Amino acid sequence: MTHHVFSLCDTQLTARADGALWLADHNTLVVSDLHLCKSERFARKGRALLPPFDTRDTLTRLDAVLDEVSPARVICLGDSFDDVEAIEHMPDAEKLWLARMQAGREWVWIAGNHDAGPVELGGEYVGEVTAGSLTFRHIAENGAQAEVSGHYHPKHSLSGPARACFVYDENRLIMPAFGTYTGGIPAVKSPIRDLFAARAFAVLTGPRALVVPLP
Repeated sequence: MTHHVFSLCDTQLTARADGALWLADHNTLVVSDLHLCKSERFARKGRALLPPFDTRDTLTRLDAVLDEVSPARVICLGDSFDDVEAIEHMPDAEKLWLARMQAGREWVWIAGNHDAGPVELGGEYVGEVTAGSLTFRHIAENGAQAEVSGHYHPKHSLSGPARACFVYDENRLIMPAFGTYTGGIPAVKSPIRDLFAARAFAVLTGPRALVVPLP
């Protein structure tokens, strides 16, 4: 897997092809918008029935990244669960799986708009957190500098289907959604494009990280 290494406000970052962000100097892994238990919420709310495998698939992919980089700290950048009730309905086997991934490392849950309530799992639950020169929060703030956020699930396409992507300029980065059942907003459209300078880049996820200028 080929990743994209770049610098944002004097902090070196690696935009991984799998959609995770790696801060090697801080031994920190960041993932955004896991939306765990989305199929369960849809069923509970009487919405469309989705195949109930999204949580296991998301945890499988996250576990693989943890095994590869072995971070000392993990930051989950908001909307880790699809709603505040999701943790109550999460199977015990998946709760234990999460507990095993948390063992021996610092784990930070950032509050999101879907899961803005107490999380009954291990780890710290906060509104935002810093690493190096950067502030990590769920939703981008207008005019913010040195900011990493999620929320918008950016996607971009050169040809064929759009891929989840990172979007960054010299001041901020918006991360792709890591969860299996997540839609997306085209990175070239409002509100995403409006948050960035004229010179901005998309890093498409997939078999390799593909960096392209954002129109």
